[in-house]
Amino acid sequence: MRAFQVTSHTQPPAIADAKEPVPQEGEVLLSIAACGLNFADLLMAKGTYQDTPNPPFTLGMEVCGTVIAQGQGVSSPTIGTRVAVFGGQGGLSERGVFPADLCTPVPDDMPAEAAAGFMVAYGTSHLALARRAKLQAGETLLVLGAAGGVGLTAVEVGKAMGARVIAVARGQKKLKAAQEAGADHLIDCDADDVKEAVKALGGADVVYDPVGGDLFKAALGACNREARIIVIGFASGDVPPIPANILLVKNISVIGFYWGGYLKFNPSALTDSLTELMTWYTEGRLRPHISHVLPLDQAAEALDLLRTRKSIGKVVVTP
Repeated sequence: MRAFQVTSHTQPPAIADAKEPVPQEGEVLLSIAACGLNFADLLMAKGTYQDTPNPPFTLGMEVCGTVIAQGQGVSSPTIGTRVAVFGGQGGLSERGVFPADLCTPVPDDMPAEAAAGFMVAYGTSHLALARRAKLQAGETLLVLGAAGGVGLTAVEVGKAMGARVIAVARGQKKLKAAQEAGADHLIDCDADDVKEAVKALGGADVVYDPVGGDLFKAALGACNREARIIVIGFASGDVPPIPANILLVKNISVIGFYWGGYLKFNPSALTDSLTELMTWYTEGRLRPHISHVLPLDQAAEALDLLRTRKSIGKVVVTP
């Protein structure tokens, strides 16, 4: 079978011939229909992600596929079931093995491309806002990088939870996508003073930050008292220092959030969240935005769309 593999952190990943995996105890073998890409895939290729496997390994953290074989002790999901699963690796391949207890059935009316790009982005926003920040209806949510893979979902989830959403993105095309996802107010970080624009709108009660760098600093300056800042990632490449004196004076909380970390200490939090989100999808409350869909032969180009920030929403590869 073909797989898009990392053989060395000093060489770019490439298509390789790989041996078909055999499901072990507690695992299922999937025929992979679609794989959603994430910024973490770029970090894994360079060896800088916190959970990077030793080479060689296949990139691709989240997939949608059909169960074609079961390992010992697996009774569910059954063969023929279409599922979504976050495996951390192995998704950019024609077939792959994944833990059965992490698989979530996919609604019949949900395209594979939507399901594959659903878990990390929506799961991150849902758990971060509901569990960690405890976002309340009527509060003001400031979303940085609001047109990215997770940013757009934070806008949607925040609106679904009853928040007033301020979206920050670069350029009118990306801001339009955020507006269509439900943002109440739009700020162009290339043209506007983000700190002053947010303050003019009454300040932020919760900040969702997958960007870091100067935008983190601007958001911190626009926080209301008792605001919560959720640190999602550092797409800017800049990990900002946090001035503790400002946190103290304004009673601000900075909250770290790593969605994949729950796999190790509380996987049921992920599966419960995903089950609720699938219900929201069937109810029409969520509309996944797929920016690009490319075949496995163009996996390198798909990753480059993330690297150069040319995508709006999710990039998906279909093995």
